[in-house]
Amino acid sequence: MVRVLPQGRLVYGMQLPVQSQSTIYAEGWEAAAGAQDLAAIARTADRSGFAYIASCDHVAIPRRLAGAMGTVWYDPVATLSFLAGITERVRLLSHVAVVGLRHPLISAKQYATLDHLSGGRLILGVGAGHVQEEFEAVGADFERRGAVLDETVDALRAALGPEEYPEFTGERFSFSGLGQRPRPAQRHVPVWVGGSSPAAVRRAAVRGDGWLPQGDPRAVLPEQIARIGRLRAEAGIGTPIEIGAITEPLYVGGASWDVGRRTLSGKPDALAQSLREYAAMGVHQIQVRFRSRSCAELTDQMAAFAAEVGPHLND
Repeated sequence: MVRVLPQGRLVYGMQLPVQSQSTIYAEGWEAAAGAQDLAAIARTADRSGFAYIASCDHVAIPRRLAGAMGTVWYDPVATLSFLAGITERVRLLSHVAVVGLRHPLISAKQYATLDHLSGGRLILGVGAGHVQEEFEAVGADFERRGAVLDETVDALRAALGPEEYPEFTGERFSFSGLGQRPRPAQRHVPVWVGGSSPAAVRRAAVRGDGWLPQGDPRAVLPEQIARIGRLRAEAGIGTPIEIGAITEPLYVGGASWDVGRRTLSGKPDALAQSLREYAAMGVHQIQVRFRSRSCAELTDQMAAFAAEVGPHLND
């Protein structure tokens, strides 16, 4: 197991807008946005001390789900590679890669190259997926996707390790004597497991370097975190795991427009005080999201958060 976050501090990252545009959370301005906007957001995150920027993963969305999910889902490897070339420090997170859709050697080739080119900034976030038609279209096993993901994570740990000729033998995947270069820049690529179902929490506890919950409210997080601790102890895993949380929508300062009743808005010190509650629960990184009416307003919000809220998250 490997840790990448500074110990004893609550840090913040963000899911990128534009690259996934579900009607559940996308802002209106994102529909007309593109590469220049993503670049501006990534550069702001890079210079403002964000721990990571993240990109989602869907291959294709069926018509029955397109009303809610939309069909705009950028490829995470292509997106993060593009942004790696214009940033220097911020880590690059797949949140989450549905790795069961692909053979692990294919995913290993893609993500090893990304880590190599970015100088070791990859965090591989993985999840089981939920769109049946997507699995069926590419010939992947939807019904047993949890078991497939478990084995895929094990195979990826071997394939993303330091060995030029990795070896793995499992029920579905086996490989040896096959060289893959370039190798990742990191000796151990961190694997963060996404999801909040009992199976996902168990997978994170037993196989993950980190846990990415799927929108668990504050009232639920402490028990989930405690369960991860119990499962790791039962499995004999003594190393710590990096715990994440997705915050409520944020708006730094007083908004002149309706930012929604669930949005945390107001003075920076009040926001910091509220967000420090996550650290008290045992959370190590918060994924923040901001209400905005334009790319410029979003980058202004990001900069304001980094300058006025971020420094007080660990007071």
